[in-house]
Amino acid sequence: MVVRLRPHHLLCMLTFIGKGYNAAFVANYMALARRLSEGEALEIVSGPDDICRPLLSGDKAHCRLESVVRRDDLATAAVARLLGRSVRPGDRIYPGRTLIRRFREAFADGSLRTACHGCRWSEICSVVAASGFADVRVLGSAVPAETATGTCAPLPA
Repeated sequence: MVVRLRPHHLLCMLTFIGKGYNAAFVANYMALARRLSEGEALEIVSGPDDICRPLLSGDKAHCRLESVVRRDDLATAAVARLLGRSVRPGDRIYPGRTLIRRFREAFADGSLRTACHGCRWSEICSVVAASGFADVRVLGSAVPAETATGTCAPLPA
């Protein structure tokens, strides 16, 4: 199995503490957070993903808005800079502790937050980062660092 994530959700998962749009969204996200923390791979997708699933009803679903697509573009560029390689749909990433720690450090220093501007959750994410990421739900699995980037090149030193 694999958890399908759009690029900006790579950032959201860093600060998810069990809050969200509605009860169905939170329950779904909690289940996905458990899977990622247990070592399941994530696959980058274009457009709505497994986190979006409870929000896709109706013609004006939040996850299809142009502002959300723009957030994905900005997150893709920021994550690619951090990893030192391109990030494309179909790429698999194993969210190990080393990689999650590296992402959280970049998130806390602001270098990974370009996609967060204008997001309604940005303030709570700032509070979570300032707390040292207390109470986050995606912990990062104990996969070896050499597999932390999945099918792509090893993580740069």
